[in-house]
Amino acid sequence: MEKFYDRIRELDTLSQIEKQSEKSACFTVLTGRRRIGKTQLLKHFISDKKSAYLFTSRNAERSLCEQWQKKLEESIGLKIFGTIETLSDLFEQIMAYSQNQHFTLVIDEFQDIEYINKAFFSQMQNIWDSQKAGSKINLIVCGSIYSLMTKIFKDDKEPLFGRATHTIHLKPFTPSAVKRILQDFNPKYKAEDLLCLYMLSGGVAKYIFLLMNADATTKSKMIDSVCNMASPFLVDGRDILISEIGKDYGIYFSILQAISRGLTSQSEIDSIIQKNTGAYLQNLQKVFGITEQIRPLLSKIESRNARWQIVDEYMLFYFRFIYSHQDLIELGNYDMLKELILRDYETFTGKTLERYFTAKLQEEEMVTKIGGWWNKKSLNEIDIIAINDLEKSCRIYEVKRQAKNIHLDKVHDKANVFMQNIPDYTHEVLGVSMDDM
Repeated sequence: MEKFYDRIRELDTLSQIEKQSEKSACFTVLTGRRRIGKTQLLKHFISDKKSAYLFTSRNAERSLCEQWQKKLEESIGLKIFGTIETLSDLFEQIMAYSQNQHFTLVIDEFQDIEYINKAFFSQMQNIWDSQKAGSKINLIVCGSIYSLMTKIFKDDKEPLFGRATHTIHLKPFTPSAVKRILQDFNPKYKAEDLLCLYMLSGGVAKYIFLLMNADATTKSKMIDSVCNMASPFLVDGRDILISEIGKDYGIYFSILQAISRGLTSQSEIDSIIQKNTGAYLQNLQKVFGITEQIRPLLSKIESRNARWQIVDEYMLFYFRFIYSHQDLIELGNYDMLKELILRDYETFTGKTLERYFTAKLQEEEMVTKIGGWWNKKSLNEIDIIAINDLEKSCRIYEVKRQAKNIHLDKVHDKANVFMQNIPDYTHEVLGVSMDDM
């Protein structure tokens, strides 16, 4: 059995909810991008509890009911005499059972019920509203299509809007967890191996274990593993985003490719796409959760000095190197693909390193605000500023792959310009490199 890593905070939250559900019904929604480890987390959590795990396969409704009915009897002893043909009838039986029995019910790939019976969400709302009083159910639903799960539970026009008592958004592993996993598989790992793993996975569990279980525990082996005809890294970006965006993905993919190449202002993106991309960029951020708009730290929200970035490390890698070189993949020229990745690797991972240290600081330090800073025309750019408003202090970081390339005298000059925004705060200037990972 694969070792279970991290997720201490999430397990603690799930335990608190489960305890609460002994007295009153709880309805938890767990979201997060595909491959992040939602199913593994939930299966680990319920492994020692009275519980049932139901997977939503896209079968006919009657067939799915039959599967779930059998699973419910095996797992929690819910015996239903006769044949249940609709999900609403089955859910009504579950809620009736929960009046006298406390248990946890997990429904995975919940959003796929949309393809089986669109009316079920309204029916579920009515059953939940009428039977939750007195119920002791700990209901947890999760799904891998972020946009659909968001629509089901956060769109005020949808029947299940406002029904969730708790929402958990599962994030990638922290830098310390990624380090711990790599160390378990390769005790002699180097900083370059850790950086490469972070570049390819961003802490997403599935990608980490695909590499680790293939013995790809060094930078060289990881790149070899990616540049292989059977590699899931060559297709996963496309597959995930098409499931989110749908068939009209062409312009979205072009925008993501432009961002991955360093065109981060809307005006730059518009010039490449040859149309106003504002609505597309907003959808990528708010509907699909793939990008975010960043501004210089402490700048006003209406500031036009904004940049767009891809928030997922693997997706950034995919659009920079895989999607951009589909012709090589179609020709089966994986050696050339590898050469192109290695040619631009050091430049590309300079920014990866900045994001790694930003995540590391968020994990380890008392930080109330963190981000980069630049003024108009991208002058006086600072890699990372970590602010502690409680202590009225901030740390200003220069990030370089090699320590010898850090020149703090220049950073002090930039810091003096930035500190005019918070003149009553103390500050120190620091340099970090791969030696500090």
